[in-house]
Amino acid sequence: MNAPDIRSVLSELVILSLRNPRAAAQQIIGWRLDRNVLWTALALAAAVNTLIFSVSLVLQPTPGMPAFFTSPLAMFVLLTGVLVITTHGLFWTGRALGGDGNLGDILALVVFLQVLRIIAQVAIFLLMYISPGVSVLASLGTGIIGLWILVNFIAAAFDFTGLGKAIGVLLIAMAAVVLGMSLLLSIVGIAAQGVLLDV
Repeated sequence: MNAPDIRSVLSELVILSLRNPRAAAQQIIGWRLDRNVLWTALALAAAVNTLIFSVSLVLQPTPGMPAFFTSPLAMFVLLTGVLVITTHGLFWTGRALGGDGNLGDILALVVFLQVLRIIAQVAIFLLMYISPGVSVLASLGTGIIGLWILVNFIAAAFDFTGLGKAIGVLLIAMAAVVLGMSLLLSIVGIAAQGVLLDV
């Protein structure tokens, strides 16, 4: 598949995710991508998100920002850890609630959600310089749409007939992510402080 074909497929999939997220999820799952490729893509997505965040901090510094947030390496470790915890949290919670999905399916959907997030972040970042007020509304809107897509993705991955169980999976998994993130923040924060003290 050449570059123009990839852009075309991605564009169509983004539009489908907005119109019919379940159908988009089924299409992504149907690709049956190799799990090693997906884990690599997840790490790449974390790296791109780290780059976007770091650039935004340089262009618009935030006073009082904790030290580890200003360290690209610490942010990369944190984001990667959160994505890994989120993937496993969704998988094990979904299986516990009677879902039929597998880890590879969830991983593929999480990776694609990160692609959508990167596209949205770049758009909002550019919009910020054109109309800051509109960019705030766009950020709120994309957050709501992102949750809607995620819930439908979860329902499709675990073959839930309704969205009730999918919402339950999301809430329980997010609780696990918060606990995991607290642990990661303490570990990464200590590591970052050690680096800063050594410099």
